[in-house]
Amino acid sequence: MSARGLARHYQVGGGLISATQTLRAVAGLDFDLYPGKTLAVVGESGCGKSTLARMVTFIEEPTLGALTLDGKPVTPADWPDLRSEVQIVFQDPYGSLNPRQRIGTILQEPLVINRPDLPAAEREARARDMLGLVGLRPEHYDRYPHMFSGGQRQRIAVARALMLEPKVLVLDEPVSALDLSIQSAILNLLVDLQERLNLAYLFISHDLSVVRHVADDVIVMYLGRVVEKAPKTLLFDAPKHPYTKALLSATPRADPTGKSERIKLEGELPSPMDIRTGCAFAPRCWKAKDLCRDHAPDLVGETQETACHFPIGPFE
Repeated sequence: MSARGLARHYQVGGGLISATQTLRAVAGLDFDLYPGKTLAVVGESGCGKSTLARMVTFIEEPTLGALTLDGKPVTPADWPDLRSEVQIVFQDPYGSLNPRQRIGTILQEPLVINRPDLPAAEREARARDMLGLVGLRPEHYDRYPHMFSGGQRQRIAVARALMLEPKVLVLDEPVSALDLSIQSAILNLLVDLQERLNLAYLFISHDLSVVRHVADDVIVMYLGRVVEKAPKTLLFDAPKHPYTKALLSATPRADPTGKSERIKLEGELPSPMDIRTGCAFAPRCWKAKDLCRDHAPDLVGETQETACHFPIGPFE
């Protein structure tokens, strides 16, 4: 899957005495997803990560730009046929499963909707096989969601997403609602499934320590715009955008003897409906100059792309 110039705008407000405002949730996003690889999207709440997930999974139509799947342009008319190719795992394993249905019914539901001609016996066989693939036992098939832990429920959610044999899996904060002791098990499961099934992952998260474990490439977003895009190793070892460096400085480290300087961003996140001329990050950036406030930087670079007039140097 590829995206070029992907954007999503919402018309907000409006009434008798106030004009409608445009909220630019995602603006001009380019990316490529490859089989067997993970592209992570990180940023603060409100940066447009979940809006991106809804566009990629054909829930919302982009305002601008284009999506392609297997080299073919995707239009709204194609959505019903392509939704089985792209599936999503939601953040909350407790809210994403129907509490009134047994696990076997939950797993079979995608097949009932999208493969109505499939015999019932084959649907059941596929559902039981999928339970084993995600590390659950055969007796779990007839149980209800409330009988499982959070980690087990997320395994069920992953299994349901894989029932249609998708090519792309969107993972929207898949471990943020889980205990730390469970997170690593789910992440290892996702890595194992990717290797077995050659899946392309779009991994959405605000936790850079998790991203470091699973990602191949990383996109950093700020107020709907990409501020840095790079392979994982480059981004973590030598971030160029001040916002990326600030995010990394807030990531906890396992080494208690290691020295790290926390970068505290001053000021509040600006309103996405009132983004002024220039760099959106300039009001909170310690490197900002007049050029930053007057002119928005372009995303430039080859292996490591950065949208910054004064990027971080190797010794800063």
